[in-house]
Amino acid sequence: MDAQLIAFTGVAAGMVALPGADFTVVVRNALASRTAGLATALGVAGGLLVHTALAVAGLAAVLVTMPVLFRTVQLLGGAYVLYLGISALYAVRRRVSEESSAPDHVPSASPQQPGRALRQGFLTNALNPKAPVLFLSLLPQFVPEGQPPLPRTLLLAALVVALALIWFPAVALLVDRLGRWLRRPRTARAIEGGSGVALTGLGLALVTGPLLR
Repeated sequence: MDAQLIAFTGVAAGMVALPGADFTVVVRNALASRTAGLATALGVAGGLLVHTALAVAGLAAVLVTMPVLFRTVQLLGGAYVLYLGISALYAVRRRVSEESSAPDHVPSASPQQPGRALRQGFLTNALNPKAPVLFLSLLPQFVPEGQPPLPRTLLLAALVVALALIWFPAVALLVDRLGRWLRRPRTARAIEGGSGVALTGLGLALVTGPLLR
């Protein structure tokens, strides 16, 4: 039994399941449709694949050794997450306006094209500059002494992506399963508004972080 592999699985599962921008975007798009939610989940997994590949290749070390590049990527990622948050808040405002002008109409979540949802999931994860640094520092801790590092880190990276391919589609399917209740006007507004606030807050933190240093 590989105790280190079991320990890494637990740590990686906690990292993947930790609520954040990825989780919020998957939930928000899953409210629009099951297809959009699953596409977003696949996009997030694709972003993780990029991060783990960079960590395995050692290219993520560049972000650590070049602070200017790291901060540039951080600004880009923060700006994108901020854009998603503002878009969500605008959608809530538009929904309220539509309901007030047509009170008898029961709106559903705004449709989301699968390609756009896939892109949102991918960019939300891929533009997170903290992820490659985290993987770069984490993966070597679980390579047994005397074992070739490349095969082991490839295995660990594949495990992270596999966990994401299990967790985020499961979240999307659960949201879709509860969709009849979650898509009620008040509930939908609350979820979309909450996701908008969360994404806006995360985006602002990422954008202002490097500017304050």
